[in-house]
Amino acid sequence: MAEKIWEMPDGIYTALVTPFAGQAVDHNAWRTLVQRQIDAGVSGVVPVGCTGEAGVLSNTEREYLVKSAVEMCAGKCSVIAGSGSNSTALTLELTRKVKQWGADAAMLISPYYNKPQQHGLVAHYRAVARAVEIPLVLYNVPGRTAVNILPETAAELSAEPNIVALKEASGNLAQIERAIDICDMKVFSGDDGLNFNIFGMGGRGAISVVSNLLPGAMVRFWNAWAAGDINQAWPLSRAFDPVTNACFIESNPVPVKELLCLAGLCHRDPRLPLMPVVEASLTYLLQFYEGTLAELMKSDLMKPEGRA
Repeated sequence: MAEKIWEMPDGIYTALVTPFAGQAVDHNAWRTLVQRQIDAGVSGVVPVGCTGEAGVLSNTEREYLVKSAVEMCAGKCSVIAGSGSNSTALTLELTRKVKQWGADAAMLISPYYNKPQQHGLVAHYRAVARAVEIPLVLYNVPGRTAVNILPETAAELSAEPNIVALKEASGNLAQIERAIDICDMKVFSGDDGLNFNIFGMGGRGAISVVSNLLPGAMVRFWNAWAAGDINQAWPLSRAFDPVTNACFIESNPVPVKELLCLAGLCHRDPRLPLMPVVEASLTYLLQFYEGTLAELMKSDLMKPEGRA
């Protein structure tokens, strides 16, 4: 691998929800959520991404969330702040800000709504990489953006010294395997249901939604895999399946916020245009929480194993 300006540590990164109290960011709940991740031994946290409802946050809110995470995580884990948009000019502005706010790296979602061609994606990401000296993580999630970063496009972009990683959430295992094979950067799973598969192909960890709930277990899963202990990693992986299903019963992050609320960690409320889950989903989540998840979360932050 060519020399990069920053070596993104392998492991588990949590795509954090943004807790709200009414119309405001709930500062106390936010610090509680970040501290849970630090205590679990995650490799990093990802504030103001898709799971953090970045599209509905003000610049003042973004600044607080990133700066406070940087302050809390200093010397303990990395902060990868979301700074992408569907405008290259705005993406440049936001990426400069997250660098100024102290983030270790910026994560850039592909431009949504515009549906750029592959050479448009190259031009967009390259413009940011060459204008802002901060490590960049590309985020491929065609289900949200309507555009897919093909492996060949990612490989071309990986020649940039500050494009250090790719979060892959296309759901296409053949594509992800090829990206891992030909890209000169690390590839991380962006789909909790495929974590084990992507690790097996050479993925270097996961940027996870489920770890909002069970960061300790997710860290233990990665550590077992990284240590070559498949007998431990496989059962842990499968144990996450019902949790993953619950987290994606409706649009992310609405269900995971509901489950965090049931655990007393934050309010359930998303910000418009998202709405709380419908009654049938609420019944399912309540039964799942009371029957399974509450006990798992109670024991999750027992002394985590050291990182692999």
